[in-house]
Order: sequence, then structure tokens, then C-alpha cells
Amino acid sequence: MTSRRDRKAEEARARNGFLVIAAVRFGGVAMIMLGFAIARGLIDLPWFVGAIIAVAGFIEFFFFPRLVARALIAKDDTRG
Repeated sequence: MTSRRDRKAEEARARNGFLVIAAVRFGGVAMIMLGFAIARGLIDLPWFVGAIIAVAGFIEFFFFPRLVARALIAKDDTRG
């Protein structure tokens, strides 16, 4: 049986983890939009810079949240 304090601590960790994952996804979307803006010529940088930033944004959006979630789960497992 878990105490009320333990339950609140678990809820806080879950909430913070959700916020971190959401921030990572938001950052990925921002990178994608920036990359597309550069590739379309709205920002005066070479096309390939925009393409690289957009690809990095897609990688951040799709793969980094999983890595963050695994890290958070591993961190919780070490606490006991």
C-alpha cells in the first residue's frame, strides 16, 4: 500500500515527465517549421541548411520523446 505522500510524489514525477516530453515534441515542431521556412526561402539561408534543420526536427519529434521516456523510467527504477 502506498502512502498519500508517495502517491503525490509519483503524480508529480509523471506530470513533470509529461511536460518534458511535450516540450521536446514542441521543439521538434519548431525546428521543422524553421527548416521549412529556410528551405522555402523565407529566411535567407541556403536551402540545404533548412533541409538539415527540418530532418533534425523530424528526428527530434519522433525519436527523442521515446529516449526521454526511457530515461525517466530508468531514473524511477533506480529510486526503488
